[in-house]
Amino acid sequence: MCPEALTGTNEKRESPFERLMVSVKYLKMTSTRQQKVSRLLQKELGPIFQQMAPEFEGNMITVTVVRISPDLSVAKVYLSIFPGKNKEEVLEKIREKTPAVRGLLGNIIRNQVRIIPALYFYLDDSLDYIDNIDRLLKS
Repeated sequence: MCPEALTGTNEKRESPFERLMVSVKYLKMTSTRQQKVSRLLQKELGPIFQQMAPEFEGNMITVTVVRISPDLSVAKVYLSIFPGKNKEEVLEKIREKTPAVRGLLGNIIRNQVRIIPALYFYLDDSLDYIDNIDRLLKS
């Protein structure tokens, strides 16, 4: 397990392009089972965040990427939060609610996986990066 997964913080700030390249490498290195569980988690976390939206001040939360460890016990979940006024505060609230989210997820997927993975949430700022590049190109 990586150190940032243990702390739950994203100390290493990488650009969205670097994350994209890591994602491409990740897909090449992951097993079919990892990819299936990643897609399952991404699909099932979406409705959970829709259900919990009032707790997060009505922000729309989208699960953009889920990366799972080879032993399927740790999942890094990248979230896109809209509108982008107070993304860090919303992310902190989500991190506080991690046990509840994992419990709801466990109720949904308990018959499909042996271990409900530990969830670590990160902010996906690739859309902000794209907007910034567009603004720079237009000016």
